[in-house]
Amino acid sequence: MALSLLLPKASLSIRFATLQLSWQRAMASLLAPHPLPTGIFLFSAASSSSVALKRFLPPLACHARNLFYVLPQSDGRSDDVSNGNSQRTQEGGAGSVSVSRTTVQGGARQEASLSARQGRNRGGRRWIRGGDRFVLGEGTDGEVVEKASTGGSEGRRRGRRWMRSGMRVQEPGKAGNLATSGEDRGGNVNKRGKRSKGGEQVGKLRVELDMCSKNGDVMRAIGLYDSAVKEGTRMGQHHYNVLLYLCSSAALGMVQPAKSGTTSKSDSSLTESSGYSEDNDVCEDRVGDQDRNKVNLFHLEGTTSSMPISDEIKEYARTRGFEIFDKMCSEKERVPKSEAVLTAVARMAMSMGNGDMAFEIVKQMKELGITPRLRSYGPALTAFCNSGNVDKAFEVEAHMLESGVTPEEPELGMLLRASVVARQGDRVYYLLHKFRTTIRQVSPSTAELLEAWFRSSTASKVGKRKWDICALAKAIENNGGGWHGSGWLGRGKWIITRSHIDKNGACLACGDKLAIIDLDPKETEDFATMVAKLALKRERNSNFENFQKWLEKHGPFEAVMDAANVGLSQSHLSLSKVNAVADAIQKRFPSRKWPLIVVHNRHLTGKHMKNPANHKLVKKWKQANAIYETPTRSNDDWYWLFAAIRWKCLMITNDEMRDHTFQLLEKDFFPKWKERHQVHFTFGDNCVTFQMPPPYSAVIQESEKGHWHVPVTEEGLPDGEQTWLCMIRRSHMHNIINQELVQNI
Repeated sequence: MALSLLLPKASLSIRFATLQLSWQRAMASLLAPHPLPTGIFLFSAASSSSVALKRFLPPLACHARNLFYVLPQSDGRSDDVSNGNSQRTQEGGAGSVSVSRTTVQGGARQEASLSARQGRNRGGRRWIRGGDRFVLGEGTDGEVVEKASTGGSEGRRRGRRWMRSGMRVQEPGKAGNLATSGEDRGGNVNKRGKRSKGGEQVGKLRVELDMCSKNGDVMRAIGLYDSAVKEGTRMGQHHYNVLLYLCSSAALGMVQPAKSGTTSKSDSSLTESSGYSEDNDVCEDRVGDQDRNKVNLFHLEGTTSSMPISDEIKEYARTRGFEIFDKMCSEKERVPKSEAVLTAVARMAMSMGNGDMAFEIVKQMKELGITPRLRSYGPALTAFCNSGNVDKAFEVEAHMLESGVTPEEPELGMLLRASVVARQGDRVYYLLHKFRTTIRQVSPSTAELLEAWFRSSTASKVGKRKWDICALAKAIENNGGGWHGSGWLGRGKWIITRSHIDKNGACLACGDKLAIIDLDPKETEDFATMVAKLALKRERNSNFENFQKWLEKHGPFEAVMDAANVGLSQSHLSLSKVNAVADAIQKRFPSRKWPLIVVHNRHLTGKHMKNPANHKLVKKWKQANAIYETPTRSNDDWYWLFAAIRWKCLMITNDEMRDHTFQLLEKDFFPKWKERHQVHFTFGDNCVTFQMPPPYSAVIQESEKGHWHVPVTEEGLPDGEQTWLCMIRRSHMHNIINQELVQNI
């Protein structure tokens, strides 16, 4: 009855299966040592009739079972067995036939694919010979599945498999084998190209943990860890990085799904190594993004996340995180620690308020040969600042500087907040200068902290009553302008105003003229030495040494010109443009001295030099010792840059100095030097217009009177409308008002 109901729905499949039967019988008779049992039907794996009719059929003979996997399909469709693990395709009746099969051996699925060329008519008869035997069976959901059984000879030899067309299918275990490939215990593909069960599990665990990290799912990640431990799966550094990152984030209440499209490098392959050569920066971007969050750093206890986390889950995640770290460090595992792992453990210590533990972890990094990073110090610094332990917090900052790590605004902001709360004026003064050198301009949140300090009673009581004005002026000059570093000056309450600076650099609140801050003498010397070393290393022979001698003989100069940039033309260097700029700039100097024109010698040859006017210009410059021709195969950038630094003069060029030459100058004082010395120019109607350096530097400044001016970074403001904090003693403000009244009278 059941058979009659199924036959109409599967008539096409049965008709095709009948044709297959006749072909299969003929082939099996050649291979089988005994007659093929009658009543056998071979069906498409996806056919529903095969499931019902299978119960009436005896098992296939050994050779017939092998043929089952190479029978061609007539309709070119894919047949799926066990969720798409068995596939046959045929294109146009001839061409490449791909056969895939799924074997079940010890619970691990192994996919194999074979391909060969079909014949034009018969479709290329192929069979596989070997020790692997496959038996059709019925799965739990009624599907036809293939169960593997190995003969007694399997333990003595690997089954060699051949295709009738003469193409050999490589033996299992050989590199490049299509039938079996995999990873070793740590997830690596071994030398023999064999995929082990452990390798598949390690790769699968890696991908699943990456998805947990992407989705912020800490509980599932811990569940995966427990399953891996129970099954004896050996985990690598990457697994522990992800696990501890999630546990530490949950312990802080900061678990957030990753941004769309952010995935780990491991998502691309299950067989990628998860061993000990793993990149230590796993989840770096996500950890970094959270650690750079100013709200999290300043107000950790009030942090909100996109995924609400209860106190119980925070405690659970922290406890399990320490447990996972202990297992990672165990003698059995011996997984090398990475900076990311140790930082995660420090974050868990921070979640308990244990700054000492977090700091000790950072100290251990050097002992382990790991270079600590800025994020490594964040947990210890945050814990100490939140607990009000200012001495320990500055001890962390000192350790950062010893390790070559420069604190940025979030770290300096934490230290400033702790110092303001602790009413430690000396440290607030120290931090103001750290902001000046590192940040230059402060964020609105930092500006609010500074306003709170200057309004405090402590700030009004801290400061010198008397000081040497001449010594302060000398200190400001030696420091490059804009600060003296001699401590708080004066006593009394401060007047804090949010002001603006006019086009001449004067504060509209107090009238102080802001300074143009240049490099200090030590920075200038270091900068010139660095440029000279780079130039000598890249220039041929003694070219640059000769230039240095020439410069000492004919200097100083008030300006240096990049002639190639000034006289830029389509076909050659326009000496008339160079002369126009040189003539206009020298009229601005009281000395009326010509600027130094640096030009490559190739620009002073060619047809354009036959022009008498050009010849006359070059002769005039040479007589004034105002031109230097750089030799063949030299880079004239080194020459004009060094000359401008050496004589602390203006540099006339529209070159923004972003190419590879200037990328070598990655120092804090290079942009500071550019701001102070570069002059831009434009050509107008019979005139040259110069854009001189700004009349003041937009950086935190300390005056010789003890006043402070702090620029605040705000988005969307037009040029010239930047907000400045003006802090001045009330007594000084009264003096200014009285002076203005006297002048008006």
